[in-house]
Amino acid sequence: MNENIFPVEIKTLKLDMRRLEIYYPQVYGLENIYVEDKINDVILEVMYNQINQQGYYDNPETQITGTWELKNNQKGILSLTLINYAFSGGAHGLTIVKGLTFDIETGKLYELPELFKPDSDYVKVLSEEVKEQIEDRDIQTLGEFEHIKPNQDFYIADLSLTIFFQEYEIAPYVYGILYFPISIYEIEDIIDENGPLGRMIS
Repeated sequence: MNENIFPVEIKTLKLDMRRLEIYYPQVYGLENIYVEDKINDVILEVMYNQINQQGYYDNPETQITGTWELKNNQKGILSLTLINYAFSGGAHGLTIVKGLTFDIETGKLYELPELFKPDSDYVKVLSEEVKEQIEDRDIQTLGEFEHIKPNQDFYIADLSLTIFFQEYEIAPYVYGILYFPISIYEIEDIIDENGPLGRMIS
């Protein structure tokens, strides 16, 4: 890996339609225009999937607002979240958050299993970390929490991996999106040294 990778430049664009206002990121200035387009295309695809998932095209009463947050932009790894809130009547709306983590040299979008060694039981290790935080934070789950999904939502922020759950996924609505930051050093023995987490501690 090139150690002299600078943070990628990002601009915020706006998708403004009837009943819909979303601010979303696009990267620019990369030397490799193919990689730049690849990253931006994924961001757009995920954004439109969220819009569709929240019923914008099916329910004329649905109103959506969206924004994004930068989580990591160093060591060749870009990690961000897309946050959409939809309201279509009733007591409250529903928020969907999607985490995206890219290699800015190749444009690769990482999934959770790719952060760890192939033979590691990362699901068990991360689930134990989440269970401990659920108890420490006295979170009232909808049922007994057993384990994360193999492709659980996540983002990377400097020296932590944050696992998160959508509304109603493991707890009542009042808890909103639940985030569980885990220090990379706590799981150092199972991470792929050549993956995004390995880069963070290199």
